[in-house]
Amino acid sequence: MAPTPPTDAELDVAIRARLASLGIDLDQLPPGTAADPETGSPGRDSVLASLRSFVRGTVGTLAAYQLPAPADADADLAKALSQQPAPMLYPSISTEWRQS
Repeated sequence: MAPTPPTDAELDVAIRARLASLGIDLDQLPPGTAADPETGSPGRDSVLASLRSFVRGTVGTLAAYQLPAPADADADLAKALSQQPAPMLYPSISTEWRQS
């Protein structure tokens, strides 16, 4: 049985929470769907509709990039991928971590 897709209201809550964690407040946008004639800022409802469409369109695409389950994966490949160092701006500070 396929999972039930989220409703618009559920997606709105998830989108607002994710944006709030990044410091973005959609309540700063003008209400409704019309853009602000002075600033050109899009309306809050049109931004949420666009983000809902984006999230719904990328869920299947993003799922394709997940690593397969360990039982299904090639053990050597899974081990090699799990041992890759994390990307760092200053890799020299991680030399102590990689020594062990």
